[in-house]
Amino acid sequence: MLNHLFDCLTAWLAPILVFTMEEVWLERHPGKDSSVHLRLFPDVPKNWFNDDLAAKWAKIRTVRRVVTGALEIERREKRIGSSLEAAPKVYVADAALLAAIDGHDFADIAITSAIEIIEGPAPENAFVLDEVANVGVVPALAEGTRCARSWKVLPEVGADPEFPDVTPRDAQALRERAAAGL
Repeated sequence: MLNHLFDCLTAWLAPILVFTMEEVWLERHPGKDSSVHLRLFPDVPKNWFNDDLAAKWAKIRTVRRVVTGALEIERREKRIGSSLEAAPKVYVADAALLAAIDGHDFADIAITSAIEIIEGPAPENAFVLDEVANVGVVPALAEGTRCARSWKVLPEVGADPEFPDVTPRDAQALRERAAAGL
């Protein structure tokens, strides 16, 4: 099972992490003619598929599509340069969609610095997609300073005097990295 997972992950990530996946592959499969880039994507076992989980993430992606649609307009109009400059308000009036996104860091999923999920109908000025009922987005700029590590714009950047250019979360990660000798 772990061998198959390794084969899948290295194949899937090879187009994105070209050199890293090649190094990983060669550690396990050394040889002059061995390369992760000479392989086809492996078949995924049927028992890996989870219908409930797939349905949940389809709902999450549906809400995300409305957010990214709103942010594309903000980018086109030059009000933001990247989605990390945004902190939109997302109105969701569908209980199933709300349940799907509950418990997830939707700012990370939408690639924004912050996000506010509001249960209920969207105001009239909200961005909506005709094909996604009961979801509306009111774009807003993120407040704060840009973190030098995560690039998120957050008010807590600079709160740690030892790492004044990053958020406390990133400062902790930098401390852990240093403690590990990396």
